[in-house]
Amino acid sequence: MSTPSPDVAEQLAPEERAEVVRTMFGDIAGKYDATNTVLSGGMHHLWRKKALREMSPTPDAKLLDVCCGTGDLAFTLAGALGPSGEVVGTDFTPQMITLANEKAGKSDVAAKMSFQVADAMALPFEDNTFDGATVSFGIRNVVDPTAGLAEMRRVVKPGGKVLVLEFGQPAGLFGMTFRWYSRVVMPAVGGLMTGNRAAYEYLPRTSAAFPAGDLFVENYLQPAGLTHSSSTPLLWGLAWLYVGEVP
Repeated sequence: MSTPSPDVAEQLAPEERAEVVRTMFGDIAGKYDATNTVLSGGMHHLWRKKALREMSPTPDAKLLDVCCGTGDLAFTLAGALGPSGEVVGTDFTPQMITLANEKAGKSDVAAKMSFQVADAMALPFEDNTFDGATVSFGIRNVVDPTAGLAEMRRVVKPGGKVLVLEFGQPAGLFGMTFRWYSRVVMPAVGGLMTGNRAAYEYLPRTSAAFPAGDLFVENYLQPAGLTHSSSTPLLWGLAWLYVGEVP
């Protein structure tokens, strides 16, 4: 039986929804980086640099990037580490991990990186393994975001940071413009570039429905056992950078 379209993902049971999302990301993996750059106007590169500054890792840090996709944030983190530092990237979509490994093989930071397929809600690492962890525009696609953040807290050492980059819902005239862009432009351009218009209808729809700002902190960050450190709106609230600390 064929996998349902992303159009109906929100109506499915959690396990079925996860499989739809995995299939969707696998389908668009090959064009994912280029499409993100076009649709964001390159802003996601600046947001990753902001996340790196907030993490401010020591040269020998061991970091985890969950829902890493093709590894863009992981590469940014690795570039700031010394020879003894390490970044591990995980994603539940095998095609994304394949591409991340291919990119790593061509990178000058390859020795500091590794990628593996893993479920964000069941990370295959011992407690207190990492000095910090990140998740970039992926936590809303986890079936249970609180469980995913709790797993990140579990594998990060006490005092370490858990950083979350995620979309928000900007207000005012900019918000109105962005909602039009999400409904009209993103599906058209994303569909043209990847051949999967439904994916680029699903992704902005989930962004619009996902709690942002104080609601994200109250609904997900704090229930996961993280101490809220800061919430920073980016580009008038189009995205947010949340920082939680492991007690």
